[in-house]
Amino acid sequence: MAIKPVLRMGNPLLLQQARAITDFDSHELNALIRDMQDTMRAEDGAGLAAPQIGESVRVVIFGVDKNPRYPDAEAVPQTILINPTITTLSDDMDEGWEGCLSLPGLRGLVPRYRHIKYSGFDLYGNAFEVEATGFHARVVQHECDHLDGILYPQRIKDLRQFAYTSELL
Repeated sequence: MAIKPVLRMGNPLLLQQARAITDFDSHELNALIRDMQDTMRAEDGAGLAAPQIGESVRVVIFGVDKNPRYPDAEAVPQTILINPTITTLSDDMDEGWEGCLSLPGLRGLVPRYRHIKYSGFDLYGNAFEVEATGFHARVVQHECDHLDGILYPQRIKDLRQFAYTSELL
């Protein structure tokens, strides 16, 4: 459909709580998801939230096979997740380096829950739930944070672990 510009940190829309989707399988929702998929692919992203392309609705997409931005990451299934809910299944957390298309060129060491269950709806309004661990769980938590107006630097515990990617190599 179209590659959309990705909003950058500082844009007020990225700090808003996104609204729930109530009309599934609509022309508008289908077009939004196609635009998100085109944009994520063009940017080599692991995921994308609708607010990142200027639509304040509770839609995220994610999925990783081989990605140059995350060369060591395990595969994450291609997923469309609408109106998500995350439940932690363990209090155990890991710190991992994250980046974001809304903060190009930056990385930070972010704590995330190791084991989660996420639930929500697909494009057609069918409910589903998935258990996730590792990088899969990290990606889901990162993308869903966007729906609540949270960017990953807000989760960093030690800002000495937040830097330009080029300085971390």
